[in-house]
Amino acid sequence: MFRIVFFQPCIPPNTGNAIRLAAVTGAELHLIEPLGFDLTDANLRRAGLDYHDLAHLKVHADLDAAWADLAPERIYAFTTQATRSFTDVAYQPGDVLLFGPEPSGLPADVLARPELTDQLRIPMLPGRRSLNLANSAAIAVYEAWRQHGFAAADGDGGEPGGAAAT
Repeated sequence: MFRIVFFQPCIPPNTGNAIRLAAVTGAELHLIEPLGFDLTDANLRRAGLDYHDLAHLKVHADLDAAWADLAPERIYAFTTQATRSFTDVAYQPGDVLLFGPEPSGLPADVLARPELTDQLRIPMLPGRRSLNLANSAAIAVYEAWRQHGFAAADGDGGEPGGAAAT
């Protein structure tokens, strides 16, 4: 399945919503420290509802630790600065979908990292600053999953994900 990485997320409900996204799609959610909240935050728990035990969640000390653990072949950084659309990619299971913190997005030093396969954007109307972080992740994950026929959905091959939070 696909791996969502939130670089230094700041808003607990967005991460809570991403936990739900991971639980219902089988995607993994990886958080890069420092986090702008505690994982026991009530807003994070509320947004994630009762999906925390159904999602695969892992926290990493920094990007280097995440890349060492994930050993990704392809990393796609989502940024409003990109020119290539997220729909122009043929996603593969194991791809990393990297998103920056609210409200600033991925910093220049992260966007310049040699590990990145490409930078992608989600189209928006001109003059708009950005989409909500959890919504952006959902758009990207569902496009990647759609390209694979929503594998394992609706009982056609078992429940995706399902690993306990760590």
